[in-house]
Amino acid sequence: MENIVLIGMPGSGKSTVGVLLAKALGYSFVDVDLIICKESGKPLQKILDNEGLDYFLHLEGKIGAELEYDKTVIATGGSMVLSQNAMENLKKNGKVVFIDVDLDEIKRRVTNIKTRGIAFGKGETLDDVYRVRYPLYKKYADITVSLELSSIETTVDAIVEKLDLEKQN
Repeated sequence: MENIVLIGMPGSGKSTVGVLLAKALGYSFVDVDLIICKESGKPLQKILDNEGLDYFLHLEGKIGAELEYDKTVIATGGSMVLSQNAMENLKKNGKVVFIDVDLDEIKRRVTNIKTRGIAFGKGETLDDVYRVRYPLYKKYADITVSLELSSIETTVDAIVEKLDLEKQN
């Protein structure tokens, strides 16, 4: 089988779901945010603070466009969908799963907005980021899993079920 690429807003649970999904499928797991940190030698927020948003998005897009894995669950950064080249590369080698969490829940979860390393421009809010990215998440998704008030395990089970249904068709 191919890679599974998780996309969604910051705080949607991509990394947490990704680890459990990889275990459930017997796949490897990669978190793109950690690759960015390793390549730059800095935490995400320091990259944004010191190098700026444009540099961060360029670096993230470059990494996404060059990723090559097999049988791996890939948790992207929330802003990966802003790079068409990255998303085309990720779609080419895998199924893209959008973890759809409503904005109120994202706001409840993301309490460390100033230190978390979220890619947004000066004066932008989570509402603005959500409004721009949501249509892109929908555009690139092969599968959408709504994360309402369910548990992480329920989300993983829903993804596995939808992947199995796709394989059968």
